[in-house]
Amino acid sequence: MKADAIVFTSNTGFTAEYARMLGNKTGLPVYSLTDAAKSLAQGSRILYLGWLMAGKVQGYNKASEKYKISAVCGVGMGASGTQISDVRKANAISDSMPVFTLQGGFEMEKLSGIYKFMMKTIKKTMGKKLADKKDRTADENDMLDLIMKGGSRVSESNLGEVLDWLESE
Repeated sequence: MKADAIVFTSNTGFTAEYARMLGNKTGLPVYSLTDAAKSLAQGSRILYLGWLMAGKVQGYNKASEKYKISAVCGVGMGASGTQISDVRKANAISDSMPVFTLQGGFEMEKLSGIYKFMMKTIKKTMGKKLADKKDRTADENDMLDLIMKGGSRVSESNLGEVLDWLESE
């Protein structure tokens, strides 16, 4: 196994759900970044999962100060496997580190403060732009549905590449 544990930072629960799924599938212990400090030795090899905001994997920098990150999973609204180069660039992640993206979900009522304000603005602007677009792709239709209605896209089927990487030698 390429990691000793799975560590995550979650805002509305989608990232935590993926972390638990991965833990169940692999038998690796799962910790929130806060709880990891109490239970996981500094320098441990981890698979880190964080929610995405403007391409930034939340908690990544803090996790990288304490642990040896073997791979990163960013959880956001976009389709799984997309935006990898943007995530790598926004977080200054080297080409040698595996980066995965997983589609989480969106639930306005779980947000608060500045995040709720930002997402209301994005819902208005991006939602209108997508709704007005005539030749939307399947991914764009899904994004529009997610923005306008909310919901979860968390699925074990999104974890294939991550599990393949974790279990490879």
